[in-house]
Amino acid sequence: ERMTGHFLTLLSSIVANPLEQISQLPLLTEVERQQLLIEWNHTQVNYPVDQCIHQLFESQVERTPDAVAVVFEEQQLTYDELNCRANQLAHYLQSLGVGADVLVGICVERSWEMIVGLLGILKAGGAYVPLDPDYPTERLSFILTDTQVKVLLTQQQLVNKLPAHTAQLVCLDTELEKITQNSNSNPVNTATSLNLAYVIYTSGSTGQPKGVLVNHHHVTRLFAATNSWYKFNSQDVWTMFHSYAFDFSVWEIWGALLYGGRLVVVPYLLTRSPESFYKLLSQEQVTILNQTPSAFRQLIQAEQSIGMSNLNLRLVIFGGEALELESLQPWFEHHGDQKPQLVNMYGITETTVHVTYRPLSLDDLNRTASVIGRPIPDLQVYVLDQHLQPVPIGVPGEMYVGGEGVTRGYLHRDELTGQRFISNPFQRSKGGERLYRTGDLARYLPNGELEYLGRIDQQVKIRGFRIELGEIEGLLAQHPAVWESVVVVREDEPGDKRLVAYVVSQVAQAPTTAELRSFLKEKLPDYMIPNAIVILESLPLTSNGKIDRRSLPIPESRAGIEESLVAPRTPVEEKLAQIWAKVLRVEQVGIHDNFFELGGHSLLATQLVSRIRTSFKVELPLRSLFAAPTVAELAPSIQQLQQQNIELKVPPILPRKKNAKS
Repeated sequence: ERMTGHFLTLLSSIVANPLEQISQLPLLTEVERQQLLIEWNHTQVNYPVDQCIHQLFESQVERTPDAVAVVFEEQQLTYDELNCRANQLAHYLQSLGVGADVLVGICVERSWEMIVGLLGILKAGGAYVPLDPDYPTERLSFILTDTQVKVLLTQQQLVNKLPAHTAQLVCLDTELEKITQNSNSNPVNTATSLNLAYVIYTSGSTGQPKGVLVNHHHVTRLFAATNSWYKFNSQDVWTMFHSYAFDFSVWEIWGALLYGGRLVVVPYLLTRSPESFYKLLSQEQVTILNQTPSAFRQLIQAEQSIGMSNLNLRLVIFGGEALELESLQPWFEHHGDQKPQLVNMYGITETTVHVTYRPLSLDDLNRTASVIGRPIPDLQVYVLDQHLQPVPIGVPGEMYVGGEGVTRGYLHRDELTGQRFISNPFQRSKGGERLYRTGDLARYLPNGELEYLGRIDQQVKIRGFRIELGEIEGLLAQHPAVWESVVVVREDEPGDKRLVAYVVSQVAQAPTTAELRSFLKEKLPDYMIPNAIVILESLPLTSNGKIDRRSLPIPESRAGIEESLVAPRTPVEEKLAQIWAKVLRVEQVGIHDNFFELGGHSLLATQLVSRIRTSFKVELPLRSLFAAPTVAELAPSIQQLQQQNIELKVPPILPRKKNAKS
């Protein structure tokens, strides 16, 4: 019936406009057009726009000065203590010339100083540029060059790891005495809600990342728009699980601190150990948990392994990558679907963290689709064809996002900003002048919910990280021995997504995969290094001359391994090799094969350590695998732990001291 209506509409349009191109003629009936453009996007809600993030925080300080604001390991700061420390830093930064729209770099390890640093930058009127210390030097160098920050906050132990730069360094630890000489009162505000709050870099298709410009208002309206759903409050306990260079952290940090909640900054090693993180959730009685689906699957396995449940969660919010609903079945069987409430949120950095909202229930386990729900109250989502015409219900199209969360664009990338941030042809009121072109495929379901269908271009999300495959290809092309390359995501085993690079050499002696991997490691973070590199004589092409991605061969289980297969020599090596083969889903593992060159990554590493714990009854630190990534290198550590008769236990989380003292 709906298709008949489309056909009749098209016929009527042809008669009325016989000279018009068919692509420009309407297909939707007036009723359906009204439904798609107006009724399902009737989300025009106005919120106060006159306050900055730090001003809302200062109001919360007045309400709950003595409540605990930040916890890190054995240390904690109250709201008043955090405010005073941030004020001292802000006054100092203002003396260095920081003010409205001035970019300030921050490169620090996870700590309470990180939160003081972010707040201090905002209070000084500036915008923070997060630099993850784990990023390769070349990536850090690009961001520092692109932003031209004049001031860079860091810690003494990181100074020698920073690339060459012209910024004035401020070490938050060793210069603490100088900083604390400044006033601890709130500085006079020099920024408005329309000034920049932060610049976060995302993967770019040209081989270079791009900085997204986000105003204070973009963040504050996000919380105002979702407040009626989540009702965040001073009894909530949040974790800062994600890197502050990943915009999920924006939601975690300010979701806690703008509502009087407690923010637990999770040490990096705990984020890599699902069992330890699960114990932290129990000990700290965390109520709001934000996770990528991949990380949450690990947490479900950890719960099953530990066999305990003392959680106090009321909300688990997913983001960062597509959610496979069937993976939630063990969780729902154990916890039900009421407490905690699980919520799927689709989002993009360019539209400020979150775009849609979809509470999940047991009934959803019967679905195979990735349903992402409806737009949050001050955003609009349009599903359009290549001519910017709305597509019918059930028909795939590209998602375009409009409304108050659409950010300024990209730093120093005017042409790209113009391509991705376009004029809104459906604008109905002030504030929705632009649409962001997401590059994501979706379709509207008959009930008005959106179903996510994947990427249109080569951009992907793996384990929560947003990766532009073209960036990896662009860097491979810079290798002098590479003629051409293509990078794809393969899922030859359900739920196991892997990056695979296919390379054609331009010299007689092809580069080894070890050489190529080493070349990429100098330029890319670990999560962007292909799990397998396959050397081909030529790339397969379709009949019209394009690369035929479907014809690219499945990597052999030992693709990219330079070592010949050497069989285990001892019972420990044999058992280890069997565990590796199961985790990596390969037929055979030699004792000199590198775990990471066989396709291993950080999430698989935690699985491996968990299986080693179960099989050998020893507690192997995760860092041991990174230091000894072959069976031959790891076996002596296992034997030594067995000889010491170490009991099986997760490293204890020590009780913290009352306050972090100056």
